[in-house]
Amino acid sequence: MEENSWPRLRLANNSDCGKVTELVYGVLREYGLKPDPGATDVDLKDIEQSYFERGGAFYVLEEAGGTIIGAYGLYPVDKTTCELRKMYLHGSYRGKGLGKLLLEDALSKAGQIGFKRMTLETASVLKEAISLYKSYGFVEYEPEHLSSRCDQAFMLELE
Repeated sequence: MEENSWPRLRLANNSDCGKVTELVYGVLREYGLKPDPGATDVDLKDIEQSYFERGGAFYVLEEAGGTIIGAYGLYPVDKTTCELRKMYLHGSYRGKGLGKLLLEDALSKAGQIGFKRMTLETASVLKEAISLYKSYGFVEYEPEHLSSRCDQAFMLELE
């Protein structure tokens, strides 16, 4: 992506928490899923502590005016595994290759950080996202537990 092209991906910071929360909750409601500010979504209250201080990353996709239209986080599970979290794209921007852009960037950044495996949890109503994950080689697996709104988990070996 060119430096001056829009939308652009950039590292998030805590000043983005409100806009990212708005994006995530909006997409969840669009699919009939409930936000969970006390558990599953508590990481959005402090992106820097939840992601960066643990050795992960969080990126936002923003338009020229500063509107955040997409996001993803890499949440370290252990030294070799990260969980892809909060990968959401505003409805009016879907179908334009931006979901692929987010996922490809997440996979690239995970490798740069040194992760060997990426996991994710999702809800079966997010059919477009699941199709995207599978097209990149993610396979279903059974985690020890799933977050409250998720009913599927996927994993990808990065090497």
